[in-house]
Amino acid sequence: MCLFCFSKERLSPSEVKGKYGGAYAPFINNNTTFDITMCQAPCKAPLCWLGAMTCFCPVQVHMRHKALNHVDPGSGWSNYQCCQGYFGGCCCLQPGQMCESTCPVPCMCLEAALCPGAAVSATSNVIRQRYQLGLDEDDVRLIRCSNCLFFFSICLSVVSCLTECEGDDALASVVNTVSDVVFCCVSGCMTAQVNHEINLRESMGTPQREEMERW
Repeated sequence: MCLFCFSKERLSPSEVKGKYGGAYAPFINNNTTFDITMCQAPCKAPLCWLGAMTCFCPVQVHMRHKALNHVDPGSGWSNYQCCQGYFGGCCCLQPGQMCESTCPVPCMCLEAALCPGAAVSATSNVIRQRYQLGLDEDDVRLIRCSNCLFFFSICLSVVSCLTECEGDDALASVVNTVSDVVFCCVSGCMTAQVNHEINLRESMGTPQREEMERW
């Protein structure tokens, strides 16, 4: 129920600034959305939802390969980049310059393990970009809820480090756990949503080969 405390309105300009918010900027005004919302995903695609939560890294590797080959059939891993370039790089670590072309699968495994949120979002954005899909109300609420819990847990962790009150440590631990559980559920929902969309589109007919834009 707490999900409905968050606004369902489209993401504001201030929310799509920076590397991570900016990845959603091209899609916020698109009216077409995924066939199912993230809140519907656990019921519409329960096996994929559960699998994405229990076997996170292997599922994300499979889903990235599936998404890339849906957009560009038969391309294998040739279009793979770290997070598909949606979130930029950091210093000397730049998408497309980290041996992705020679070791795509190990790089994808590292991406899923070290940047789980970005890995899930990047795969989702591959399909969003292909079909120009926007964010529905559930997407916006879940993203806001997950982000709020994440930053709240960071603040509490900092406070617990600066104080000696045992209550702060316990509260920070509880919030961290809740934040991790919500992130896990949201990631599973997003993965199931993308998998459902790919299966639906392919059942409607093989997509035309499309040259993926490189960042």
